[in-house]
Amino acid sequence: MAGSEPSTGRTPGQTVQGADDLVVPFSTDKSGIRGRVVRMGGVVDTILSRHDYPEAVSEALGQALALTAMLGQPLKPGGRLGFQTRTDGPIRFLLADYEAPGRLRGYASFDADAIAAMGSRPKQGDLIGSGHMAMTLERVGEDDRYQGIVALEGQSLGAAALTYFRQSEQLPSYVRLAVARHRVQGDDRWHWRAGGLLIQHPTADVEDNDSPSAPPEQENWQRARILAASVEDHELIDPMLSAERLLFRLFNEEDVRVFKGQTLDASCRCSRERVQMFLTRFSEEDLAGLRDPDGSISVTCEFCNTKYSF
Repeated sequence: MAGSEPSTGRTPGQTVQGADDLVVPFSTDKSGIRGRVVRMGGVVDTILSRHDYPEAVSEALGQALALTAMLGQPLKPGGRLGFQTRTDGPIRFLLADYEAPGRLRGYASFDADAIAAMGSRPKQGDLIGSGHMAMTLERVGEDDRYQGIVALEGQSLGAAALTYFRQSEQLPSYVRLAVARHRVQGDDRWHWRAGGLLIQHPTADVEDNDSPSAPPEQENWQRARILAASVEDHELIDPMLSAERLLFRLFNEEDVRVFKGQTLDASCRCSRERVQMFLTRFSEEDLAGLRDPDGSISVTCEFCNTKYSF
């Protein structure tokens, strides 16, 4: 995890109430961990509200967006991180895309009838099923893409992310993701919120070890992981609890340092010009098959649901 510029004028004890749509990096002096926390309100609500997804699909995509934002935060401007699942479950496809600095988008493909048949609160692992999760990283100035692939066998996205960290980054990691709907005072509509916490130890050979004779680095990691695991879902998405205050609650005895956060924006790269350029790849015969009865061609962006007519 790349280093970040220290924040100025704020300490973990000073709260910025309502600070939302941010990825905030941090570190701890005593246990030597590094991490990030993400808080999303308007961004995740904008992305999810563009689609009429079932609640379980919105929750899964919201978690994917939170995870992708945390992983993409260190990238230099123009760098990209793509998150994707392809599985045989009712949620067949999840895609979240981060472009530095802070541009986020995503969408899902699913079988609505199969999800409805699973009842009111199906397990996420059952919804996703078996297949794979892929992380694709594109850094500015590098021609080659890096892609890490993890098998999905009925586990949650959080559990799959831990497998990814273990296999691809080979660093001890802990991740927690939370998504829920929130009612805003004076507004009849429910609004989506998402949050996440990621911590990592920079030493690859530190393993979970409860033994009293464990070396100091293992003890430090175990202590930090226990503290991180104490966070509640409602704390990750509470609109009145800033990232700084949350980190101070969790790690104040570890001498936590909070760094400058990266703001997030719900931003799609589609445009009329790009869609028009895409259509030029088709032959006249193919275009004829795409035309509506009135002779026009309609294309809808799967990310932002914007409809373009030609």
